[in-house]
Amino acid sequence: MDPDGPGPAGGTRPGGAPVADLNLLRTFLAVYRSGSFTAAAGLLGLSQPTVTTQIRALERQTGRELFERLPRGVAPTAVAHDLAARVAAPLDALAAAAGHETASHERAAPVHLAGPGELLCTRVLPALAPLTAEGVRLRVTPGLTEPLLDELRAGRHDLVIATFRPRGRALTSVPLMDEEFILVAAPVWAERVKERPAEEGPAALHGVPLVTYAEDLPIARRYWRHVFGTRLSRPAALTVPDLRGVLAAVTAGAGFTVLPRYLCEAELASGALVPLHRPDDPPINTAYLTQRPGRPANPDVTRVRDLLIEAGREW
Repeated sequence: MDPDGPGPAGGTRPGGAPVADLNLLRTFLAVYRSGSFTAAAGLLGLSQPTVTTQIRALERQTGRELFERLPRGVAPTAVAHDLAARVAAPLDALAAAAGHETASHERAAPVHLAGPGELLCTRVLPALAPLTAEGVRLRVTPGLTEPLLDELRAGRHDLVIATFRPRGRALTSVPLMDEEFILVAAPVWAERVKERPAEEGPAALHGVPLVTYAEDLPIARRYWRHVFGTRLSRPAALTVPDLRGVLAAVTAGAGFTVLPRYLCEAELASGALVPLHRPDDPPINTAYLTQRPGRPANPDVTRVRDLLIEAGREW
């Protein structure tokens, strides 16, 4: 046996560090990705007690707790995130190299999709709705791009919609859609401001409360740099960590904000919101559909990916 290669559970490397059995690592990854001992057992064709025993064996080897047991399912610890980041790609590559066919229980596994909550709810989920009637199972997670990409690298998600193109070769991405940012307010504020932003720039908005989704004002700061060529230095009057909440507050008259056009199209069409400025070159951001390289083990991942790319051409 190669002393540096994978050995049986409980073995050691020359330096004395324990060597995990590949079966234990495969079970760990199944639990990590499915979020449940029971779900992992179904994916692996094992009994739930066997999965529990294998995870406990791996926890004894590492000397650390890998999963926090919850009333329903489990939550990975920081140690589990680190272990998944190190073993997911090699185990997936090993399975692909071995030419393992996808089993029926793997084909039924859910597709784990993540991205910005407002984009998921307004565009993505309606586009994917037909797939659920065809038997595709979806597990959707809203969140910010940076942590979602870290979880994608570790195998927690199959697909992530990112607000920027990831760097490096660990992930592959394709452009999904362009979102145009627009400066908007309710009619009561628009009537007060009128056309002055085009003539006076940011000074025209003095006295109008700023509503945003984060204290560091990322979207508004980008708009200021791109359109006005200056730095946004004012604080937000109202911060809501969800662009849908920002939309609701501004529509109700809380102040002005910068939103992606797709999110407020209905309000613009009805007159509930009014553009405060119409620059010839509005700021645009590209969203990317991102996944780990290689053929996904679950063919439904490809179905979801292809449908999103097709829908993105119309967005």
